[in-house]
Amino acid sequence: MKKQVFKAFCLFIMMAAVVLTFSCAKKTIQSDPSSNGSEISQAEKDARDAALKAEELARQQSAIEEQRLKDEELKNRETAQKKAARELFENKDIYFDYDSSELTPIARMALKEKADWLSENPYAAVTIEGHCDERGTTEYNLALGEKRAISAKNYLQDLGIADNRMSTISYGEEKPQVRGNDEASWAKNRRVHFIIR
Repeated sequence: MKKQVFKAFCLFIMMAAVVLTFSCAKKTIQSDPSSNGSEISQAEKDARDAALKAEELARQQSAIEEQRLKDEELKNRETAQKKAARELFENKDIYFDYDSSELTPIARMALKEKADWLSENPYAAVTIEGHCDERGTTEYNLALGEKRAISAKNYLQDLGIADNRMSTISYGEEKPQVRGNDEASWAKNRRVHFIIR
């Protein structure tokens, strides 16, 4: 009889455990999907998505601003380089020997650089000014200045620069680069100067 009571007691315990397990499972299954817990998690998800979108937008705007600054810096650098090249073109005169309109090897090298610049800047036109030192008559120096300017122009034409982009003028001795009555001053005044127009 003790065995039967023990068996009944064990059976009762097992039944209670099964009932308890099923009742707990039912509560979990039957929980309401529209309860506060799921509403909070959906709101949290929406907030997280909005935060991620805001971060991505901020990253994109930062990248766009960084690229704009790089482009602006590059443009400024290119503008400065173009300005420096233009100033070098205008400020680098070519020089001649006394009473001569023959181009020296150094003058030819300088004209080659000028031809390269003019080729890179096809809309630029140039005035070629011929100058002389103060020795000689006014008429003679005007003619010699013109020969010097034409000599430079012809060389540039040989290097492929169109005639209609160049004009010449002679100032003779009227516009000296350096004032003085010595050979060093005269040598600096025997020149051709270039003006971009």
